[in-house]
Amino acid sequence: KKKIHYLFTDGKEMAEEYDLKTDELISRKWRQKSTLGVQGVWQVEVGEPLNLPAGLDCDVIKENCSNPVFMRKDTKSSFQWRIRNLPYPKDVFSVSVEPSERCIVIKTTNKKYMCSKPMAFS
Repeated sequence: KKKIHYLFTDGKEMAEEYDLKTDELISRKWRQKSTLGVQGVWQVEVGEPLNLPAGLDCDVIKENCSNPVFMRKDTKSSFQWRIRNLPYPKDVFSVSVEPSERCIVIKTTNKKYMCSKPMAFS
């Protein structure tokens, strides 16, 4: 992996990781200082989300860790959306694109799960 760390004049930071063999972007994450100057938490834009230990997260209510996780992966030739933790076999799901709504819709044939993910480009 090749890691590149950017510091911007407005106080934001961006960190990117690239695969050395394919030059593909593996992850991109951002953070910025709070109004009091404390470093914020990393917000993952591309790649696998950060898995913090339960004690470090100050939220009282949080989503179930077995819920599906959506992530974006950019390659030289395409934008990809990946989903982890699907609770059912692949043949239960159907995927469609709604250009007028600018979203990707994922449904199950057993009506147990439905999700809509906005697309990041036009």
